[in-house]
Amino acid sequence: MTTAAKDAVLLARVAEGDHEAFTEVMKVHEDRVFSVCLRIMGDREKALDATQETFLTAFRKAHQFEGKSTFGTWVYRIAVNTCYDQLRKQKRHPSEPMPEHLDPADHSAHEAVEAAAIRPELQAALASLPPEFRSAIVLSDIEGMSLPDAAQTLGVPVGTMKSRVFRGRRLLAQHLGNQNAI
Repeated sequence: MTTAAKDAVLLARVAEGDHEAFTEVMKVHEDRVFSVCLRIMGDREKALDATQETFLTAFRKAHQFEGKSTFGTWVYRIAVNTCYDQLRKQKRHPSEPMPEHLDPADHSAHEAVEAAAIRPELQAALASLPPEFRSAIVLSDIEGMSLPDAAQTLGVPVGTMKSRVFRGRRLLAQHLGNQNAI
């Protein structure tokens, strides 16, 4: 059974209130959702919050999943929207992180964070991009999604996606001081 077919069966069980089925679906997608959130948010704690909110939203709205796309595309779209919402709120209400001594280390997360980590200068360059370009670059170049899949995830036409990727790459190159790279 393909991942998409398995997700569809599990999601039907989730819509009926099966928490174990949701846990199975979440395990399959949580690393990639966290990776997308980390790259868009640029901060581990904010990415963890966005990931948690993404899966809460997916659980609450499981009955609305129509199967027009894969579950992965649907949940990544929720993740991108959640990150956008949190970034908007962040602009209105800047917050300070909790002191390190109040935040116990999550040893199981180190592996996922290391896998999702990218060079600090690239992370800073990504953070400088407008959100629509950042999400296009994250989905297509970093997550390796095809342009049609990324466009579907973001809910935009493929031509818009191509434009956002092109313009995002150009802005990244300018920020990194490598204007001949693109």
